[in-house]
Amino acid sequence: MYFDTHAHYDDRRFDDDRDALLGSMEGAGVALIMNAASCVRSAKLGLRMADEHPFVYASVGVHPHDSKGMTDATASELEKLLQHPKALAVGEIGLDYYHDFSPRDVQRNRFREQLELARKLKKPAIIHERDALRDTLDIIGGFKDLAAVFHCFSGSWETAKTILGMGWYLGFTGVVTFKNARRPLEVIEKMPSDRILIETDCPYLSPEPNRGRRNSSLNLPYIAGKIAEIRGITLEETAAITMENGKRLYGIQGI
Repeated sequence: MYFDTHAHYDDRRFDDDRDALLGSMEGAGVALIMNAASCVRSAKLGLRMADEHPFVYASVGVHPHDSKGMTDATASELEKLLQHPKALAVGEIGLDYYHDFSPRDVQRNRFREQLELARKLKKPAIIHERDALRDTLDIIGGFKDLAAVFHCFSGSWETAKTILGMGWYLGFTGVVTFKNARRPLEVIEKMPSDRILIETDCPYLSPEPNRGRRNSSLNLPYIAGKIAEIRGITLEETAAITMENGKRLYGIQGI
């Protein structure tokens, strides 16, 4: 059974078949899904899906792309949404200097603010980082008491050691199946088994052999299979390990 620890079923690309697709998950061996928010709208939709589907959980947070639109009222609303019993994490939050859709100083301020919210509510954080590693590491250095995952990790082993040294997790997507995926495979080979998570980031980043198509949790076996190959274990062992890791991070009991 698989745990997709980072998905975006609130995305409009699922509007035509969202319920049918989610209804197919149990039969495909997908036992748990964490729907990661990018804004207040997506957080609300994620929580609605969590109410409708027992195996779906949700995070609440504002992505760096949308941080320019955050206000004090937004922060207050996030805190209220995080009171929902299936709102298990603060995220997806972080820094993105590749697109720069929000000013960098605003991104940094809102990132810190949401990490403080995670600390206040004692919830784990889901971290997004793209072309902003130095500033990201500088900021998270002040939050070593938190639990967190670096989602869609593709960095170096040196960077991984810093994050793992904080007791945090690394999430791996379909990128690990790409031909040029050298660095994440090195990290997967070397890192401790109790910190590995698998995720689709759907509808993005479909693994081979479905690259270029809309992604979904149904593609988790391709990601887990590549990790199993690199670590010299079975697919079933990989699924079980990453399931337990995800449940531990998000505090999910009894499944």
